[in-house]
Amino acid sequence: MNRIIRSPLPQGQLARFGFSSRPDYIFHRHTTHFPKVNFLDVEPSCRYDTGGYHPVHIGDLIHNRYRVVHKVGFGDFSTVWLARDRETNKLVAVKVGTADSDPKQADKLSSLSLATGSNFFPPVLDRFEVRGANGIHSCYVREPALGSLANLLELSPHIFRPHVARVLIAQLVLSMAAMHSRGFVHGDFHLGNVLLRAPSAFQDLSNEELYQIYHSPYCEPIVPTEDENLPSNIPSYGVIPVFLGKLEEVSQQAARIWICDLREPITPSAENIDCLFKPMECCPPELLFSPEESKVSYSSDIWALACSIWNLLGERPLFGHSWEDSRSTRIAQVDHLGPSGMPSSWWDNWKDRSSYYTEAHDPLPDHAKYIESWDTKFGEYIQYGLGAAGYPKISPKEKKAIINMLQPMLTWKPEDRCTASQVLKSEWMTQWVLPEYQKLTT
Repeated sequence: MNRIIRSPLPQGQLARFGFSSRPDYIFHRHTTHFPKVNFLDVEPSCRYDTGGYHPVHIGDLIHNRYRVVHKVGFGDFSTVWLARDRETNKLVAVKVGTADSDPKQADKLSSLSLATGSNFFPPVLDRFEVRGANGIHSCYVREPALGSLANLLELSPHIFRPHVARVLIAQLVLSMAAMHSRGFVHGDFHLGNVLLRAPSAFQDLSNEELYQIYHSPYCEPIVPTEDENLPSNIPSYGVIPVFLGKLEEVSQQAARIWICDLREPITPSAENIDCLFKPMECCPPELLFSPEESKVSYSSDIWALACSIWNLLGERPLFGHSWEDSRSTRIAQVDHLGPSGMPSSWWDNWKDRSSYYTEAHDPLPDHAKYIESWDTKFGEYIQYGLGAAGYPKISPKEKKAIINMLQPMLTWKPEDRCTASQVLKSEWMTQWVLPEYQKLTT
């Protein structure tokens, strides 16, 4: 077991931090410092409890080796910190899991990384456990990344030109085929769990260079609601994650990804579905309409892969908006797939159906006007954005190949969906996508 060793910040370091007191435990941000960035936030303070996050501060020494210099992100089951490796003097990413997170996460990534030659999965450089006030936390170390594809797209919707998007999509499909062929289900596949790799020179930046290029850590103190001491299981301040990407087009050569955050297979329920699957747009219908009888599977991965492919091509998700709740996503799925092929038990369990459809499966007049076809969505969500950005639109032949590939990935019944290996053999992959990726690898 290891404990995090506290280290005071160097003299003058605090002057570079922004602070603002607020009388509660809620972390918040100063948007004036990030006028064009609206996704940055900090993890929910309520998760700093038994089974939750481990409190980490800038300057901490983790595992007697990794000095924390910045924060790069967080998820439902971890926080991720940029740290200086005292043995190599390089920057690394240290992922500190919640006490209730999957302790085998590093084993899965290591196995997949070795099997694929680290092409799609980050090599695990070190792994250890930290014992803290909230429990025992599994940690592992990997090379840093510039950020998730989801964050990059949110900041700049046209950051990936069409030929670069094809290279990224090739890697998404190849990585999923690699996972499934080795018996792994990802279980939480979306662009937020796909990282853009950092160039090797990034690891050699000094702390001064890092802060000069990207800004020093920006923190928000946490103040108790009453006149009491802050509990030891809560950090004294929250740190806003640093954005390491650039708001400019990503070149084809730089379009290299890592897949992260494989989830332990779970069986969701109607009560926890909104918490377990974010963004909801990638949640497959079996988990929305029949959660108690379903679980994550190869087929649910394929559904999420199709949604992720669409999100790389278009400006708007195929099924609603990115972070809508399960109710809105159910409606969007029924509208797109049609209720006629829906399993009868799912239809019967859908409590809101009478607000949108008749019992004969016909849309109500007030709702019918909102239903869009494949062609309409492709034109409005993909082609319009390409034209507005000054990029050439997708040809009718390629458009047909894209839709022909996505349709068998997005079926009501999981058993009817194609496999990752079948996706690789589709016309669009073989004639448009994989040839672009081969330019990167040759």
